[in-house]
Amino acid sequence: MNIFPGHMAKAKRVLKENLKNVDLVVEVLDARIPYSSHNKELKDIIKETEKIVVLNKKDLAEQKFTDQWKNIISKKSSCVKVNSVKKSGIDRLKNKMEEKQEEINQKRIEKGINKRPVRAIIIGIPNVGKSALINALGGKSSARTGNTPGVTRGKQWIKVSENIELLDMPGILYPKAEDEDIAYKLVLTGAIDLKKVDTENAAYKLLKYLKKLNRLDAVVEYYGIDVFENEHPYDILPKIGRKRGCLMTGGKVDRNRAATLLVNDYRDGELGKISLEKPGSANYEF
Repeated sequence: MNIFPGHMAKAKRVLKENLKNVDLVVEVLDARIPYSSHNKELKDIIKETEKIVVLNKKDLAEQKFTDQWKNIISKKSSCVKVNSVKKSGIDRLKNKMEEKQEEINQKRIEKGINKRPVRAIIIGIPNVGKSALINALGGKSSARTGNTPGVTRGKQWIKVSENIELLDMPGILYPKAEDEDIAYKLVLTGAIDLKKVDTENAAYKLLKYLKKLNRLDAVVEYYGIDVFENEHPYDILPKIGRKRGCLMTGGKVDRNRAATLLVNDYRDGELGKISLEKPGSANYEF
């Protein structure tokens, strides 16, 4: 499913152009859907550039699953759990970036090149929290370094520390929804606009995921409704709508309005910490 025709090629071109100026890529994933929020083309785009993976929005995901994903990712790449809005995990990320700086500078010394701060870029699919992470790393007091010598003119850099410079713009990599399942997970977490799909279907998908994950209790508790065993999502949605006053003239439930409410409540964490992906036995590539 190609949700972003036309945008993908341009975003990839801009990203490749910016990668010429950096030593380190910080890839941001949504902790609720690490696998689905990772664009599999990234490896071919960044090639040999050093990478750190950030599992962002950890406050919206279930810790036990986030920890399992972190263990899987850490086999190949450095990985840090972060809540960029509350700046939780930011110091650990800075430490990882400085470790990478030491590794990169060691290679520079071996080639007879002078040491310098590591130059990094934050990249990821839409709405995974790239800008919030840039702000959390940079901080209001951090000085923009302007046009760093030897770097493309016009690029603004943030001096995070003596050893880290951060490109003051996120690298956007549009998601490649390889199947319907991944596409709907991207919709439910906000990477893809809800308007691009059938809203009711998105809500039904969410209820199916919650049932499969044994987390329908979150819906029962938050909305104060009863859900029977093996009840179809089609019958659960109007209960939510009726409870929340999503009614049309004549008292009929406005399913579209109820569906939008449910999806937004999940996105905002109102239903609690719920991960839509838990690791299985597959050989995951990040």
